[in-house]
Amino acid sequence: MSVDWFVDPQYTFARSVLQSGTAAIYLVAFVAAARQFRPLIGSHGLTPIPAFLQHTSPRSAPSLFRLYYSDWFFAVVCWIGVVLAGALMVGAGDLVPLWAAMLMWLVLWLLYLSIVNVGQQWYSFGWESLLLETGFLVAFLGNDEVSPPILVIVAARWLLFRVEFGAGLIKLRGDPCWRDLTCLQYHHETQPMPGPLSWFFHHLPRPLHRVEVAGNHFAQLIVPFALFAPQPVASIAGGVIIVTQLWLVASGNFAWLNWLTMILAFSAISRGGAAPELPAPTWYVGVVLAFTAMVVVLSLWPVRNMLGRRQRMNASFNPLHLVNSYGAFGSITRRREELVIEGTHDRTITDHTVWREYEFKGKPGDVRRWPRQWAPYHLRLDWLMWFAAISASYARPWLATLLQRLLEGDESTCKLLRDNPFRDDPPNLVRVQIYRYRYSTWSELRRDKTWWQRTLIGPYVPAVGLSGATARPSSSPRASSPRSTPPESDADRSGRAAG
Repeated sequence: MSVDWFVDPQYTFARSVLQSGTAAIYLVAFVAAARQFRPLIGSHGLTPIPAFLQHTSPRSAPSLFRLYYSDWFFAVVCWIGVVLAGALMVGAGDLVPLWAAMLMWLVLWLLYLSIVNVGQQWYSFGWESLLLETGFLVAFLGNDEVSPPILVIVAARWLLFRVEFGAGLIKLRGDPCWRDLTCLQYHHETQPMPGPLSWFFHHLPRPLHRVEVAGNHFAQLIVPFALFAPQPVASIAGGVIIVTQLWLVASGNFAWLNWLTMILAFSAISRGGAAPELPAPTWYVGVVLAFTAMVVVLSLWPVRNMLGRRQRMNASFNPLHLVNSYGAFGSITRRREELVIEGTHDRTITDHTVWREYEFKGKPGDVRRWPRQWAPYHLRLDWLMWFAAISASYARPWLATLLQRLLEGDESTCKLLRDNPFRDDPPNLVRVQIYRYRYSTWSELRRDKTWWQRTLIGPYVPAVGLSGATARPSSSPRASSPRSTPPESDADRSGRAAG
């Protein structure tokens, strides 16, 4: 069927990047799920899926695992996702008929939707919904049998607009430090998981921090409108977003949020001299029109959210995670507090008791360890430990079980950690201490070879053994387990996180 307005071959390159990039992120997401699900949400995990399924309805959280669940089946789903995502990443969608390519993308979306909808707080991050919405959208971009449909290209830009403009609005409406351009004096130090360059970003001159914030406002509040302008303005807008996202990638670890945003930005970039226009089958035109109509209707909720006074930062308005609202860091924490889990072989605590620390893979712990680059991989326990230090509500469903698993020496749980000081003999007691962390100064780094300086605040969870009894009550006023809720944070306001 020849419909002149329906396709535009100048976006063939954009389609290739959108599909290959999204498949690559899917691949990372499924690998992360396969490697971490057993100790987190498996049958004997910290928050088991079977228990979750018993207390939720299929309508609120549709998932293949409502038909059947076992750890073995979950692993099979993950590795099918890995294989399918890998195949699509290298172009398998162009080797099959158009309908088959679309089906491959939709199967991939369904598999990951099934994981997210049973993932509980471990999957309550804005980039999960962003991956699902993007993954569903790219299914309608077609393959080499047809030129890219312009309606789906515009839908990708609309998704990018909501990601960027939503994030800009929540900042403008949120913490005053975004308006006085001072937020980045704190953020590089207090962000959930610093990267290898975050220390250096923090120590940039304060005037440059102000430039960073002003540039962020420009990129998120002004540039998104140019995505819908004629070329080459739209391509320039896409390029600006890519550059600003690369800056964020360099400054911290935010899983695949920044990477997926960059991938979406290619929807605005056209290339002249593209291949000849390939007409679309009638059925495909109908499917794309139906998809477009769905996006238009479902956009009512995120538009109302962005225009409303009480904007929700990351929100899905339907259990399929389609056409969502996005945003990040509406408020910034000024102090970094970290939970440190310690264990000992002693059965009774004395002044001579030696406590040894468990080291996490990504979150700060050892003050001499230089932060690593993890994104786009997602360390889910490390992220929840950051939230737990902010508010006890994030820790209550799983922290006690985590401590029990460490006391038991559970192998799968210990694999989530970078270093287990009790590999051969589990501890008799464990406790959780809360520390105030700050970046070392240049002089402290040279003198002490430490990236962090820390000060003990007090107990978060007093010493406990397998019996569950506290070994010795702490006299600290902060010894309640866990501590009281702190001032409202970005995570507290939204209930969901995004970097």
